[in-house]
Amino acid sequence: MSLAVGAPSTCSKDMGLEDSSEAPDKNGLLGPPKSAELCEEEEERERSTISRTMSEASLYATEDEHDDDDDEEDEEEGKGIDLGPQVSLKDQLEKDKDDESLRRWKEQLLASVDLNSVGENLEPEVQILSLSIISAGRPDMVLPLPVVPNSKGVWFTLKEGSAYRLKFSFSVSNNIVSGLRYTNTVWKTGVKVDSTKEMLGTFSPQVEPYIYEAPEDTTPSGIFARGSYSARTRFVDDDGKCYLEINYAFDIRKEWASAAS
Repeated sequence: MSLAVGAPSTCSKDMGLEDSSEAPDKNGLLGPPKSAELCEEEEERERSTISRTMSEASLYATEDEHDDDDDEEDEEEGKGIDLGPQVSLKDQLEKDKDDESLRRWKEQLLASVDLNSVGENLEPEVQILSLSIISAGRPDMVLPLPVVPNSKGVWFTLKEGSAYRLKFSFSVSNNIVSGLRYTNTVWKTGVKVDSTKEMLGTFSPQVEPYIYEAPEDTTPSGIFARGSYSARTRFVDDDGKCYLEINYAFDIRKEWASAAS
């Protein structure tokens, strides 16, 4: 990215003495030397132009990097891992049935699966049923799905410097889902401040939902940490299939939000 730094100055200062030579005007003709006051005014305008141009360039670079990061993240998650063609659960049990160790592993993984109910479905189906934020000494904060922000556009509020963990439940049906994971990216004033990727694992279909609790984390604290944030959470598998993508906003404040807010 090029920066416009203005035209070279026609003022000359050598060891504190004014240059008495004539300076060319805008048409290349010689004219009378410029006064010291006029030179200072021109130099001040040039410094202002350079500073303003560099600031604008820095802002645009930040926005471009933000977009590039998003594109790279989406591209990386969309690639997935080549696991070969999908097969039904019945076919998976029949496959490699002569391999004792594989047979036992499959039977253990699919022990709670009613094969008559899954039939010949090839694609797994994952539904995120609930999302909650858990913090010691406080009631669980259950977040409604789909996202329902309050009147200020905020989904939830966290207290600065507080320990918390994310808890969610999900169901798996039709087939085994391999390499289920979630990613969470957070921005403040357009700048990425956090990016988390958590591998959940491989899950077989079952009637009861799975429940997962993420490792404990702590919200940042201080005057610069407080304010509004935007975020995006996605649940994807090794095939790059996205089961849920939510974009939302939240606040970090000095205290927890009251029940009425």
